[in-house]
This record gives sequence, C-alpha cells and structure tokens, in this order.
Amino acid sequence: MSLISQNLKYLRKKNDLTQEQFADKLGIKRSQVGAYEEGRADPRIPTLMRISEVFDYSMDELVSESLEKIDSSGRKLSVSKNPEMKVLAITVDEHDRENIELVPDKASAGYLNGYSDPEYIEELPKFQLPNLPGNATYRAFEISGDSMLPLQSGTIVIGQYLERPEDIKNGKTYVLVTGKEGIVYKRVFNYLEEKGSLYLVSDNTNYAPYSVPVDEVFEIWEAKAFISVSFPEPESGKDMTLDKLAKMVLELQQEVIKLKDR
Repeated sequence: MSLISQNLKYLRKKNDLTQEQFADKLGIKRSQVGAYEEGRADPRIPTLMRISEVFDYSMDELVSESLEKIDSSGRKLSVSKNPEMKVLAITVDEHDRENIELVPDKASAGYLNGYSDPEYIEELPKFQLPNLPGNATYRAFEISGDSMLPLQSGTIVIGQYLERPEDIKNGKTYVLVTGKEGIVYKRVFNYLEEKGSLYLVSDNTNYAPYSVPVDEVFEIWEAKAFISVSFPEPESGKDMTLDKLAKMVLELQQEVIKLKDR
C-alpha cells in the first residue's frame, strides 16, 4: 500500500467517516475513495488540493509524510522552502483529464500575478498531447530570445510540474517562474544546501550564468517536450553547411557508380 493510500485511510478513520461520507466531503465518487485506499489509483492534483483544504494538511505532507506520525509528534512538516509553490491552479477537459495550459510570451507578465488564480488559468489557451506520461501536470510556455539556441524564439516548451526544488537534476532544462527574472527557460544547477539558490545557465555562451535565490522561485517546470515551426540548423561547431551536405551526397553517388562499374 502506498503512502498516499495509507494517509487517506488514516484521515477517513480519524474523522470517523465512511467511504461514502468521505467522498461527499471531497465531491468525488465513493468508488474513487476505495480505489485510492487500496492503491489501485492515485488522486489527481485537484483532489489532493481539496483534501489539503478540508483536512488542513499540505500537499507535500499528504504525499510524502505519514500523517499518523505527524499527528503523534504534534508537528507539521513543510518540505519546500518556498510555501508559495504549494498552490497550483489547473483546468480539466470534459473527460476530467488535465489540460496543458499555454502561457504565450505576451502573457508572461500577467502569469506572474495570476499563476495561482484559477480564474486566470481558466482563460489561458489549452490543448492535449498524446504520449506524455500520466499522473503528472503539464504547462506550456512560449520562450523568447536566443539564449537557448538551437531552440528559436517563439518555441513552445512543455514542462512537467515539479513540487520540490530539491528534486532538480543538475544540468537539465527547466522553466522557472520567478519574482525578479520573470519566466525563464534555462539549464539549472542545484546549490540549495550550499547557498540556498539555483544556478541558471544558457546554452548560448554569449549569455553569462547567474543565480536565483530559491525563495524567489514560485513554480518549477521540468522540460519534457517542445513545439516549434523552425527546424534547428546544423550545429555551427561541426561546420556542416548545406553546400557541404550536397557535396557529401554527390561523393556518395560517385562511389555507388564506381562500385556498380566494377
């Protein structure tokens, strides 16, 4: 049985509720409660948010701590150093599947004020994509500038929501929603234990790396895919121009002709 399954069963019994009563409080079906408690399914983020609100536990505590142990010790734990990262507004389609909301470059400034506002998120463009792993929340951001070449300005980066900055993998790319820098897409290095900050690096070496204190980071989205109408050019370091590609093809054709003549 998973930790979330144990916690939900503990909450229900602690409050002396039947599965039906528990489901009514959360606005879900009784069969879903049974599936969650038996570990056959995991609650989606909207359900976790509702549980957190009704029973006064953070989402981090629900999924990563034993609530029974927390209660017995008389304390509440908070894993993330930035409590603002706890709130995540989402939308779902008619089949109760989470949408991928798109944050266009022109909406970046507004997103800094509305990222936790369900009404603002509801107004963003939405779409679905196949082949993305389930049981995760995704959001799409249009990037601007040339700091992350070969991805061109206007490319849409699709990120998976990351609850804990501690889970950042050094050198991977992330979209960060920050207080001072706005929405940025960079390679990120985790220096939380040493300096309490994240180190951001551009793929374009013309841009200098810089650090951001973790308490200025409101959301973290791990890059999983991108959509672009511009195809990347060959890497300049390999000096592979179109003329050289054409010459290689011609040489291959000549080699084939020679082999046939033998």
